[in-house]
Amino acid sequence: MGEVSRAGYYRHLAECAPARADADLRETIQTAALRNRSYGYRRIGTLLRREGTPVNNKRILRLMREDNLLCQRQAPFVPRTTDSRHDKRVWPNLVHHCIPTTLDQIWVADITYIRLLEDFAYLAVILDAFSRKAVGWALDGHLMASLAIEALDMAIVARKPPPGQLIHHSDQGVQYASLTYVERLEKADIAPSMSARGNPYHNAKAESFMKTLKVEQVNAQAYRNLHEARRDIGHFIDVTYNQHRLHSALGYRPPVEFEAMHLPKHRRNA
Repeated sequence: MGEVSRAGYYRHLAECAPARADADLRETIQTAALRNRSYGYRRIGTLLRREGTPVNNKRILRLMREDNLLCQRQAPFVPRTTDSRHDKRVWPNLVHHCIPTTLDQIWVADITYIRLLEDFAYLAVILDAFSRKAVGWALDGHLMASLAIEALDMAIVARKPPPGQLIHHSDQGVQYASLTYVERLEKADIAPSMSARGNPYHNAKAESFMKTLKVEQVNAQAYRNLHEARRDIGHFIDVTYNQHRLHSALGYRPPVEFEAMHLPKHRRNA
């Protein structure tokens, strides 16, 4: 075997260095992608940089594409959980073209279905429109107003919103238009607001949360019963979504971290 010149040896090292660096980065990306199966390359890039790996999105996109790690989302099936054909009062839309600038200024509410092995359950959620944090939720096997009220009560107890400053926005569903639900809002001095019929874009943040929940958690599961669904979805909402999921609209921060940056000083020390 002939000897390799010093120049040839260093040239060989230089040619191998990018491949070794890619191999190390591939392993890191694969670990992150398997842990966050619905993340695209931008969120993976942000996550890696937050964890101390300096890498640009262009390189991540190339490696994820080569390794077939780019998530492919299916078009969501949207069931009918809103019954707006009722004779109860419909409240005017107070949040049209309104952008929240602080916490507990606008809450958005929605209800979706959860498929069980042999049945359906229903999830009511309330989000803070400024931070995207889920501040109240309830899961049960019915669509009565008490489901939405349970989520509302959780939000009020957890947040203690200042009276007269908060708008609660929802669709025109009978649960939100019910006398009992409106009375709960009035008791807490929260103003009710509703989207125009058939216009989900007025409640887009709540719709976006439901889509995230289905794509990132529910669709990959086969819940045997209500108890199993409640435990699993509760963990996703309270821990995965609120504390860890990176939101592009929040500067790629999770809601809890984003809220900590915007809490008034007296609430930070409480």
